[in-house]
Amino acid sequence: MQLFLFVCLLLLGPQGASPRRHHPREMRKKVKEPLVEATAAPSRRDFVFDLYRALASTTPDQNIFFSPLSVSMSLAMLALGARSNTKTQILEGLGLDLQARSEDEVHHGFQRLLHELTQPREDLQLSLGSTLFIDRKLDIQDTFLSAMRTLYMAEAFSTDFEDFVGAKKQINDYVAKQTKGKVAELLKDLDGTQIMVLVNYIFFKAKWETSFNPEDTQEHNFYVSPEAFVRVPMMNRQDRYLYFLDRNLSCVVLGLHYQGNATALFILPEEGKMRQLEEGLSEKTLRKWLKMFTKRQLELYLPKFSIEGSYQLDKVLPRLGISDVFTSHADLSAITSYSNIQVSEMLHKAVVEVDESGTRAAAATASVFLFRSARLGAPILMFSRPFLLLIVDNNNILFAGKVVRP
Repeated sequence: MQLFLFVCLLLLGPQGASPRRHHPREMRKKVKEPLVEATAAPSRRDFVFDLYRALASTTPDQNIFFSPLSVSMSLAMLALGARSNTKTQILEGLGLDLQARSEDEVHHGFQRLLHELTQPREDLQLSLGSTLFIDRKLDIQDTFLSAMRTLYMAEAFSTDFEDFVGAKKQINDYVAKQTKGKVAELLKDLDGTQIMVLVNYIFFKAKWETSFNPEDTQEHNFYVSPEAFVRVPMMNRQDRYLYFLDRNLSCVVLGLHYQGNATALFILPEEGKMRQLEEGLSEKTLRKWLKMFTKRQLELYLPKFSIEGSYQLDKVLPRLGISDVFTSHADLSAITSYSNIQVSEMLHKAVVEVDESGTRAAAATASVFLFRSARLGAPILMFSRPFLLLIVDNNNILFAGKVVRP
């Protein structure tokens, strides 16, 4: 079961000033203005892997796990509420070329993707959703709410943030329900200055197309560094696997199908080549791997693991050029007529579990040993040092990560 959770909190005033309460009649006054107005210069940013590299640089030699789909979708929703340079930074940071297509096309692209990914599938659970918790006295724009509901299928709940204990319980209970109890207490602190919380979640659970036999799982060494190792349960199965040897990036790429059409890619660099692999990651590289896969008989050793990632994205995204929205320079006037709001926090949490039956959660990084086995003449591929993991559904990267310590 792969699980991702993203939360964004909007706070009134750069100094956290208490919100000015509108009179009930003021709440009915909405400013009808178009949401799409800014233009952005074309960008060559590769958002998914640029974000991966930014996270890797902040947590060197540690496990990484996140959902690029959820982060990018959450930022696109923020762009709906942004104007001027704030909007431009978000769209450019996402690598969207608005000279090639309009912002409307970008949002409708996410709308189609949501519809496609949430279609019921046998033996695979994938649920995506977004919810706005809105202060009950907040003067919010009808155009913003309508676009969120229509394009991103977002729900909206009235919340009394002055009762910050009750507001925290309302949001945490909702998150726990949507994540099947995996995230029981996402928000630790609210102080009554918040006016809106945007939650976006992804829940993924799938079985391997061919499962591993638990009786074949045995403990092996996993080398967290050339000098240090930990003992981990290593799954084992001989079969024909999707396989590609990328000589340019000095790595082996292995594909494992889930029931329901999703695929996990495990990428094992040669010893000492992790940095080269990480620097070479791109959407073009991923497309090449998916195109060049061949079936190869292998004896695979893959560790069982459970890892999670928790990130303060408001500290990371400025490295990708998305900064104004987190400062007093934020222009979020397409959300509300308040002029002094900004995003105070942008939290991202993801969890992954991989075992003999399949995957619960998301992320990981891989390491590989490749040698010949005398048994049946099948080459052995052993993920016994740090490796990367991508979970892909119809060429969309749902989750990405690095496993350094299973």
